[in-house]
Amino acid sequence: MNILETKDLGIKFGGLDAVKDFNLTIKKGELYGLIGPNGAGKTTVFNLLTGVYKPTSGEIFLDGNPIGGKTSIDINKMGIARTFQNIRLFSDMTVVENVMVGLHNKAKGSIFESIFRLPIHFKTEKLLREKAKELLKVFDLDGERNILAKNLPYGKQRKLEIARAMATSPKLLLLDEPAAGMNPHETEELMTTIKFVRGNFDMTILLIEHDIKFVTGICENATVLNFGTTLAQGKIEEVLKNEDVITAYLGA
Repeated sequence: MNILETKDLGIKFGGLDAVKDFNLTIKKGELYGLIGPNGAGKTTVFNLLTGVYKPTSGEIFLDGNPIGGKTSIDINKMGIARTFQNIRLFSDMTVVENVMVGLHNKAKGSIFESIFRLPIHFKTEKLLREKAKELLKVFDLDGERNILAKNLPYGKQRKLEIARAMATSPKLLLLDEPAAGMNPHETEELMTTIKFVRGNFDMTILLIEHDIKFVTGICENATVLNFGTTLAQGKIEEVLKNEDVITAYLGA
């Protein structure tokens, strides 16, 4: 069963093809890599998939349903969550509060009940806090739940960002360079965490990463982009042996 499918997806900026004829199929439960040199169009693809950009051509399907042109909020509600190259946490909120933000779609109380602090508001908030604490335990962040997010070590901030994305109960999780800026120990921990999330949450994951060792360590299949076009696609070991891919990374 395919979770994500794109057909001839593309976007132009000022007449320039930033992404052209991008075709991708990801099966349920797969851990898929999207790789390529800087400026290849990887993050642009993520922005198309999550509604940040509207495609100028092609189609996107999530679970068979078209999502191209929908808003980021609608796409998130349909089941796509993402993290970013640069960590985007609510720095002055606590760790548990950051995850509670991700759970807001599950809140049953109305704005009226929250403004006037009716009993259901406090009941809902307590339930969300408990759910957030359960999710933080999965990421080994429960002990830091009451400290400010900005005071977490860098590697744990990355984990928190993934935990917050998971709080939206996605079908597909997009990770944009999750290992960027991490030391080898943090990178190893993150690989273990991503494998755990995929295995224990029945999650499908698409990730962008420059660290080839990281990609080969957790991904089965990959697509390589260069200047917005697809250079190679398939099993990760075979893709990395492709001469065009080697030239794109290392030069002729």
